[in-house]
Amino acid sequence: MTAIAAKPSRLSLVLDLIRWNRPAGWLLLLWPTLAALWIAADGFPGWHLLLVFVVGTVLMRSAGCCFNDVVDRDFDGHVKRTAQRPVTRGAVSVRPALLVGAVLALAAFALVLTTNPPTIVLSVAALAVTLVYPFAKRWMAMPQAVLGVAFSFGFPMAFAAVQGGADWHWRAITAAVPPQAWLLLLSNLFWVLAYDTEYAMVDRDDDLKIGMKTSAITLGRWDVAAVMVCYALYLASTALLGRSLGLGAVFLLGIAAAALQAVWHYTLIRTREREGCFKAFRLNHWLGFAVFAGVAVDLALR
Repeated sequence: MTAIAAKPSRLSLVLDLIRWNRPAGWLLLLWPTLAALWIAADGFPGWHLLLVFVVGTVLMRSAGCCFNDVVDRDFDGHVKRTAQRPVTRGAVSVRPALLVGAVLALAAFALVLTTNPPTIVLSVAALAVTLVYPFAKRWMAMPQAVLGVAFSFGFPMAFAAVQGGADWHWRAITAAVPPQAWLLLLSNLFWVLAYDTEYAMVDRDDDLKIGMKTSAITLGRWDVAAVMVCYALYLASTALLGRSLGLGAVFLLGIAAAALQAVWHYTLIRTREREGCFKAFRLNHWLGFAVFAGVAVDLALR
């Protein structure tokens, strides 16, 4: 007799919905956010802020997955990589998925409420950008740019959390975030463009069929070159900004380690095969870790 597959539990479906077994997504958010915290605090930021930003990062990435899967449910069924997502295959309906996402987002916001007014205001802006991203894929030639802003908002939020005060006045809020934080956001955006274009290269054939817009489709045969240029811009600008903020030789060693990984990723994506592109994307969090480790160790050795 053929064995009947056991019905997934509610918990397993929720964990699948938030990609719990695929931590690469929240690690890509976490490392630059932690780097921003360390830079803003000129070293260890304290356990409170570390807890807020680590747990908040995981919660918001998970909430984003819920919302994204609901918005894209009619498209994901036509893409090999996403066809078995819980909402797409009907294992989780729209309302429970949105409810889970809302609960996670509210939990993240509750953590932000323990910080200060500038961070709270910026968290609302970050949420707005996150909610826009799934729709950007329908009308924007480079939707990865929107994702890049969403995934880089940890920089101004980290500076605001460390340096901001208790005043709700707009001038006080803007003063809490120095220009370097916004420049670091812009720098990190190039990294997001690099790794999310690799991600889009995996689904290019399917996305073309369903009319989805991605950077991989827009760039065409220049996709690999554009990825490497984005890596170079990210690493060079981060190195320059780090040096301007007083980071030294150990930080530059972290940048060098990240650059070596970027070169390795070129060997994975140059033939544009699905497996290689997906592997490069999944391993990008190690590149981010190298930069964070360079920042943290450099500051610790002062």
